Amino acid sequence: MTTSTFAVEGMRCAGCIAKIEHGLAADNDIATARVNFTTRQVRVAHLSEIDPEAIAERIRALGFEAHEAQNERPAGFTDESRKLVLALAVAGFAAMNVMLLSVSVWSGADGATRGMFHWISALIALPAAAYSGQTFFKSAWSALKRGRTNMDVPISIGVVLALALSVYETATGGIHAYFDGALMLLFFLLGGRFLDSVMRQKAQDGITALLRRLPNDALVLGKDGTTSRRAIDELAPNMKLLVAAGERIAADGVVLSGESDVDRSLVTGESDAEPVVEGSEVLAGTINLSAPLTVKITGVGNDTTIAEIARLMESAGQGKSRYTRIADRAARLYAPAVHSLALLTFAGWMIAGMGLHASITTAIAVLIITCPCALGLAVPISQVVVTGAMMRKGIMVKDGSGLERLARADAAIFDKTGTITIGRPLVTAGMPEDATERAALLALARTSNHPASRAIVCTLGDSIDAAEASALQEVPGKGVCGIVAGRKAMLGRPDWVGSSGHDGSGTSFRLGDGPVHHIVTEDQPRPDTVAALARMQRLGIGCTMISGDAADPVARLADRLGIEGRARMRPEDKVAAIRALEESGHHVLMVGDGLNDGPALRAASVSMAPSSATDVGRQAADIVFLGDGLAPVPMAIAAARRTMAVVKQNFAMAVIYNLFAVPLAMAGFVTPLIAAAAMSGSSLIVVANALRLRGAAR
Repeated sequence: MTTSTFAVEGMRCAGCIAKIEHGLAADNDIATARVNFTTRQVRVAHLSEIDPEAIAERIRALGFEAHEAQNERPAGFTDESRKLVLALAVAGFAAMNVMLLSVSVWSGADGATRGMFHWISALIALPAAAYSGQTFFKSAWSALKRGRTNMDVPISIGVVLALALSVYETATGGIHAYFDGALMLLFFLLGGRFLDSVMRQKAQDGITALLRRLPNDALVLGKDGTTSRRAIDELAPNMKLLVAAGERIAADGVVLSGESDVDRSLVTGESDAEPVVEGSEVLAGTINLSAPLTVKITGVGNDTTIAEIARLMESAGQGKSRYTRIADRAARLYAPAVHSLALLTFAGWMIAGMGLHASITTAIAVLIITCPCALGLAVPISQVVVTGAMMRKGIMVKDGSGLERLARADAAIFDKTGTITIGRPLVTAGMPEDATERAALLALARTSNHPASRAIVCTLGDSIDAAEASALQEVPGKGVCGIVAGRKAMLGRPDWVGSSGHDGSGTSFRLGDGPVHHIVTEDQPRPDTVAALARMQRLGIGCTMISGDAADPVARLADRLGIEGRARMRPEDKVAAIRALEESGHHVLMVGDGLNDGPALRAASVSMAPSSATDVGRQAADIVFLGDGLAPVPMAIAAARRTMAVVKQNFAMAVIYNLFAVPLAMAGFVTPLIAAAAMSGSSLIVVANALRLRGAAR
């Protein structure tokens, strides 16, 4: 299997989304098809032997223009937005002029004078409507040609009928004409369509701004020692970059030489600079602050961390939550239902003796007022707003349906190492006080990659200079030894060093015949873990820590944090623990980072992973958070719960609107102009309610 992404034009509503997804999924060569309505793209998982152009042709056969997307990222004001602004301006200008002409008719003009004003209105309205209504007319015609309907079909029918009826009334000397109503209808509809375009563009702007953090080129060091400036798309793994102080790093890599400080706020969210030395990993988009570095490239283009974050941002909102599925079904039923209601209204009023003119006018109002824009916007507009707010706080939502599942979570399981803890041990006790011993200890520790040795180097590195050591030797499974000032120095397993009273675990150090120092190293909890867990308890979520680590360190950390801890947990044990909770009626949030957490992240109702997680952990999780703290976890839960409350409010408002508006229109109390204003007003209310989520992540 492989995945292809297609840019699709002509998607207007949830019905269009369902048409594409179901139409493609019916093909045996296609495993899944998922529409991203925000970016107007479709991601298709299909057999690798299938030509992407063949899939694009299948999308065209469904009634939509499509082509394979080649890393397309719209920036600034899109062409669609500009066209909508022009159409909106033409419709508004024409409507105002027609309304001015209508003042004379409303003031009592009759006979030839009224007819003249109606004809002038027609000369203004017809070309203006033909231009401004292209968005709806083209979409409706494309759908009808392929034997289907969409939201634009009844809208187009309503506009065309209103104009045709007005021309007929003008030609026959009738009293009423609805040129102003048809234009105002287009004006309101275009306003709603433009608002939708702007919201989608705002969601995309975050991705564009992120990718703009990459430099355009970089200085490459050749094998012969020469340097050349290369464009960023010419970089490749294993190339060597020379990064001057103050420059952005163009690719992910490892420091070959040099020591400096790097601004990693783009990835971690922390403003403090982080030191890097030989062997340190650096990421594309971060800034080298202090001194020149030589960096060996490990990832470029789509393989960089910043590109992965952009993909996570782009995929937000694609998930099918329960409320999205409800809106999809409602949108699919919309066209046949509204056509039936309009036809029923027309027939009913004709039978009641109202006459052709009044019956058609009432049917037009029904066609217009029942547009399910508010219902279709209820879920996606809320997801777009809240995912943008969460993104600004360093929380990347990969799947919009994950927000709904996160809102229901009432139990949380945390992995220990790398999730609750920072993932690297620190020295907590046992360091020698004597300066000579400390210098000898540093000399041994810096020659080893053992986690305990790295912790010792981290503790001593800036406080003392290492002693001169000779005959250094690392004994596999034992430790490191050498000669310092004529005395043998040893760092490693207690039983190897000569320590008594220890079970062989841990790390000990001894210089010559001096005392044995048993050095204690422990992985420390993230800085805000206690506060984050306390907030989760206030949210009504029970927390458990599970780990493959030994019982003692797990028990000590669990007691320190005041939560339950389970040790020696294998991947299958973690999955079993999650299933046991869910079988008892809980909705489980799994927070993990390692390769062994992948099955548990998939098994849970919803999952989160830190950005420092392995590739497997980040891919399996629904939500990824940046930074060194756990505060994003309860923050995301609170934001998800508030989002679902707003979604429910939006659904309620959309349903209440239709319960009142449709009967009023069918009863003849609503003109086409009022119907257009009501329909657009309902959408604006839903959008305004969703905008309250801009501050949800806190």
